[in-house]
Amino acid sequence: MKRKTNKKDSLGVQRYLGAAGRLVTFPKQRTIFTQGDSGDSVFYLKDGVVKLSLTNATGKEAVIALLTAGDFLGEGCISSGAPVRMATATTMAPTTALKIRRDEMIRVLHERKEFANRFISYMLKRNVRIEADLVDQLFNSSEKRLARALLLLARYGKEGQPEPIVGKISQETLAELVGTTRSRVNVFMNKFRELGFIHYNGGLQVHSSLLNVVLHD
Repeated sequence: MKRKTNKKDSLGVQRYLGAAGRLVTFPKQRTIFTQGDSGDSVFYLKDGVVKLSLTNATGKEAVIALLTAGDFLGEGCISSGAPVRMATATTMAPTTALKIRRDEMIRVLHERKEFANRFISYMLKRNVRIEADLVDQLFNSSEKRLARALLLLARYGKEGQPEPIVGKISQETLAELVGTTRSRVNVFMNKFRELGFIHYNGGLQVHSSLLNVVLHD
C-alpha cells in the first residue's frame, strides 16, 4: 500500500524516513534541545511552530528563525566532527515531529539518491533565505522586516495564498526576530490590521496584500 504523505511533505520525508524515525510530540513552550547540547538527531516538523534562538555570554537572546511544518530542525548534527547544537529550539505551539537519529539520517541520504537530491535542494533554498535575512537586516526598515517575517511565517509563495499562522507568537518574539522593540512591533501590527493586511480570527491571518509593504520604497 502506498504511504500517505503530509500535504506539506514536498520532500517525501514520510516515504523515505518514516520507518527510520519515530513520531514525537511536544507541548507549547517545551525546549526540544539547548544551545551547546550534543546533537544526535534530526527533526522533521509535521505541524507546530519552533523558535530557534541564540544566547550570548551576557545572557542576551536573539531569535534567528521560526520554523513550521515541512522544515527540518537540528540538521547540523549530520556534519562531520563532534556535532554541537548551535541554538536552542523551543516550541511556540503544540508540535509534532519525526525524530531521526543522526546515523539513520546519514544512511538514508547515502542510500536514497532521490531523497538526498531533494534534501540538498531544501538546504540550498534555506541558505538563500538566510542570506536574504541578512540583507533584510542590513538594508530594510523594521516595518519591512516585520512584514517579510509575517509573510514567511504564513508560508507565502509556497502553496499559493498565505496560510493562518499556527500558534500564538508574541510581539516580543517578533521583535527579537526582526531586531526591533516590542512597542515598534505593536505600532506596525496595528497599522497592518487597520490597512487590512492582517486580521485576527482565533489566530493571525496574513493577506498577500502585506507584500505591498515589502515592495514599497
